[in-house]
Amino acid sequence: MSKEVAIVGVGQTAFTRACGVTIKELCFEAFKEALEDCNLEPKDIDESIICSAPEYDKQRSPAGAINEYLGLNPKPTFYAESICSSSTTGIRVAYGLIKSGLSSVVAVIGFQKMSELSSREVQERMGRGSDIMWESPFGLFMPAGYALFARNHMKTYGTTEEQLAKVKVKSSKYAFLNPKAIYQREVTLEDVLNSRVIASPLKMYDCCANADGASCVIVASAEKAKKITDTPIWIAGIGSASDALSIAKKTNLTGLTCTVEAARQAYAMAKVEPKDIDVAEVHDCFTIAEIMAYENLGFCKPGEGGKLIEEGQTYIDGKIPVNIDGGLLGKGHPIGATGGSQVRTIVQQLRGEAGKLQVKGAEIGLVHNVGGVGLYANVLILRR
Repeated sequence: MSKEVAIVGVGQTAFTRACGVTIKELCFEAFKEALEDCNLEPKDIDESIICSAPEYDKQRSPAGAINEYLGLNPKPTFYAESICSSSTTGIRVAYGLIKSGLSSVVAVIGFQKMSELSSREVQERMGRGSDIMWESPFGLFMPAGYALFARNHMKTYGTTEEQLAKVKVKSSKYAFLNPKAIYQREVTLEDVLNSRVIASPLKMYDCCANADGASCVIVASAEKAKKITDTPIWIAGIGSASDALSIAKKTNLTGLTCTVEAARQAYAMAKVEPKDIDVAEVHDCFTIAEIMAYENLGFCKPGEGGKLIEEGQTYIDGKIPVNIDGGLLGKGHPIGATGGSQVRTIVQQLRGEAGKLQVKGAEIGLVHNVGGVGLYANVLILRR
């Protein structure tokens, strides 16, 4: 395994429905926690990458405003965006900056403050991640897009609404133990199945919640990492891919083609296989998304994702623990902060710092972060 770029510090705010602070203050909280995590100061950061989805906040070019507030001027900063996968895209860029020698220590800061908009306004903006001429004006927003995947998966493989609901039951069990999660109570199978229909077959509890929050991941060269910490977490593999924006042009409606390709790249780079992964964070914006991720990442064969959750194989003591922090369904989904939060969870797992949520003996972890309705996908493989 190549040990050239490592994660040395991670931080995250609590994810909430309404944070009551500015985006600069949100980012400061996550940045401060990440600095304290690795005993660095702002002067030690070579540059910052600020990640979010635009149009949720009034601040234009937020990178400059945030860089100033964090005391990082005149260090370079810029903005990275790939909708919901923005902060793992930022980590990919940071990896490249370090490999090129342009920087040695980079702070990747993801944020979103969604509470300034109504749910209707948020959905309208999220809908712009689909084709704005032929799809979103006719109602193909995020829930409807994933509902199409759910219907096709059910028709093709016999996946049931009960299996979808069991994903949410699992997420609520672990979110209850995660103090940074938006939901702090467990739900039952009946709660999920009896919740209000949003886009059939997806019900309210099949969908993640909008949230405010920020995350920070500090990435460093091997030389710097070994001086900063005794427990660097190495970026062993990175894969990224895209797919058609339009649902009508996608070639697969039972899984995400971009995830399959991003995973192939990441596994090859890290020289590991799906069976080698000890713990995973996958992009469960909807319950069907987690089931498809099981299959697209190779944790089971196509069509067997429903069986995997039904057998409890993705619980903390199962074959492949997935989203043991509650996932998006339990933590909430502040778009630009989500990928960084996923990385923070895996870093803590590999360091053995996850407390009640610790997967015993975890050495290799995977992060899967998706933007839009299968438009972008990033897969990271991290090693202790």
